[in-house]
Amino acid sequence: MKFGSKMTLEKKLNQYLALHPNENEKINRMIYLLKTDSNCFENNNWNGHFTGSAWVIDKTHEWVLMTHHRKLNLWLQLGGHADGNTNLLDVAINEIKEESGLTQLNIVSHRIFDLDIHEIPSYNNMPKHYHYDIRFLLEVERDKEKIIVSHESYDVAWIHKSSVLQKNDEISIKRMLEKSWQ
Repeated sequence: MKFGSKMTLEKKLNQYLALHPNENEKINRMIYLLKTDSNCFENNNWNGHFTGSAWVIDKTHEWVLMTHHRKLNLWLQLGGHADGNTNLLDVAINEIKEESGLTQLNIVSHRIFDLDIHEIPSYNNMPKHYHYDIRFLLEVERDKEKIIVSHESYDVAWIHKSSVLQKNDEISIKRMLEKSWQ
């Protein structure tokens, strides 16, 4: 089942819930937003909005592609706003291409890999709001393509799995790191 509609996203969230019942609170919050807010894919929805991102690993499963995000000053997975697109896997892929220049991406699974709800602090004219981030697992052959660094980042780099938590030790990063090498 590919992504592309609110109904599909709800089914995918319920599948994820069956696999990760301990994450039920945030999954239920996501389903509630999806069902009750018709603008939940628009980045100017200050009640919160969906974003799409990806945990990108290399084919050896030793390296993770991360971005040093300019606005948040954090090392994170690549991803971004849906801008009205309900296909969050496409959003994640497009963001990877835009933020890193990589184009030869392998989708490990069409299932949701991870999800997180996190607060985005106020910035310039944007008020504080929440990102409801749907994350996918992608694989790339490291060093096959040259990485570019977009204006949204200070840096984009392959980080060895043993060093990821030195860059960012937030719970969601730890969780994705653990899931990707289970």
